[in-house]
Amino acid sequence: MKNRDLKNFVPETIFHIYNRGNNKEKIFFDDQDYRAFLFRLGLCFGFTEEELNKEKLIAIPYSRIRITSINKNNFKLHAFCLMPNHFHLMIEQIGNIPISNLMLKTCTSYAKYINKKYKRIGHIFQDQFKAVLIEDNPQLMWTSAYIHMNAVKNKIVKHPSEYMWSSYNDYAKERNLLIVNKELLISTFGDIENFIKQTLIYYVKGAL
Repeated sequence: MKNRDLKNFVPETIFHIYNRGNNKEKIFFDDQDYRAFLFRLGLCFGFTEEELNKEKLIAIPYSRIRITSINKNNFKLHAFCLMPNHFHLMIEQIGNIPISNLMLKTCTSYAKYINKKYKRIGHIFQDQFKAVLIEDNPQLMWTSAYIHMNAVKNKIVKHPSEYMWSSYNDYAKERNLLIVNKELLISTFGDIENFIKQTLIYYVKGAL
């Protein structure tokens, strides 16, 4: 991974956003926690509770989450992977509202949820999130592969399709989460078949 942390958020830029738990501790303990994070992220992207609750993977019926949403036209989520003690997101900023606003809303709400659920206090995340600017198509493709192969890299599964808390199956399978915008990566890789093939190739190259 390129060792750069650039937070000059301006329109029409794409960033690899990631963070991990304080002291490398878990931030997701069960399936409900993964859903809670994605549901909050969806709200911050501007989707309504009704829209998100139609998604089986991330639905939280009867939720009482209070997040001031951001207009849908401000951001696009191209890829994600939530791991037990960290997360990866590929986010494109469309408008003038910076990605930092989006992440502050999402992570603050999620931290409150975790502290209340598990009766704990203190920081959930290690520090401020990291943000690496995506500067060209090869970097975009490699970062996509890195994100989607993260569960394989960490030996949780043997194939990315076996891990449901990433966006891999929104590209390679029939799942179609409304929070994932697939157009950019599909057009960059050429088609779904090449996405599947190149995801492994780029990951292997990056590991060498």
